[in-house]
Amino acid sequence: MNNQFAMKRVNILNTEIDNLSMTELLENLECGVVFTPNVDHIMKLREDREFREAYNGADCVICDSKILLYSSWFLGTPLREKISGSDFFPAFYNYHKNHEKIKIFLLGAGEGIAQKAQAKINQKVGREIVVGAYSPSYGFEKNESECLKIIEIIQSSGATVLAIGVGAPKQEKWIYKYRKELTNIKIFLAIGATLDFEADNLRRAPRWMSNVGLEWLFRLILEPRRLWKRYLVDDLPFFWLILKQKFTTYLKLRSTLLSDNLRTYQRRS
Repeated sequence: MNNQFAMKRVNILNTEIDNLSMTELLENLECGVVFTPNVDHIMKLREDREFREAYNGADCVICDSKILLYSSWFLGTPLREKISGSDFFPAFYNYHKNHEKIKIFLLGAGEGIAQKAQAKINQKVGREIVVGAYSPSYGFEKNESECLKIIEIIQSSGATVLAIGVGAPKQEKWIYKYRKELTNIKIFLAIGATLDFEADNLRRAPRWMSNVGLEWLFRLILEPRRLWKRYLVDDLPFFWLILKQKFTTYLKLRSTLLSDNLRTYQRRS
């Protein structure tokens, strides 16, 4: 982890999450890669080696899920705050609205959506903080020529921040693969569906649903054909694995206490 975030990390199913508040992240993020794990990320990380390598290369990993937040409480290592990508990104560009060195490039979403998000963000901020946008073709990550074209466009834009929203694990792997070639980019943000939200192409869950951890249900209702397997099949074992981690931690703690008590008894004998 980058020295700019000298904070304790919380382990959830072998994924280390930075225990930061939104304010701390905004005030200290000067460079590096920011990933925002949710339950689906945690489950994919258990099976996908390349995804795990990309995560290991991140400078900051923040909690993008109320369920992960609840899980950290249950495990006895509470995270301080949920910081979803779709909350952090608007906070980021508003925080830097007068910072002339912050110039953002948007990569992702469907045709024309990134450009629409660019116009809306610049209008809200009151300056051209977003200097470029590109909506890649489906499967672009497997097309080396398109990836090289994207790198050239980003480099030519003058951007210092790349916000990429093409879904996990695609966006994280793309950053990991091409980060060193994007020499002008200081901050990399993997933000999922945020560009669709910024362009008003997708509705976000009502605040109350997000606050209690039901944002996944709202998205499932909106996109059942695309998301039912993710939420109802692939991610369901998460809860059993959290129970297993809790039990394993308890056994380790119990063993440590017994060993300490035995050593104390032996010294007194």
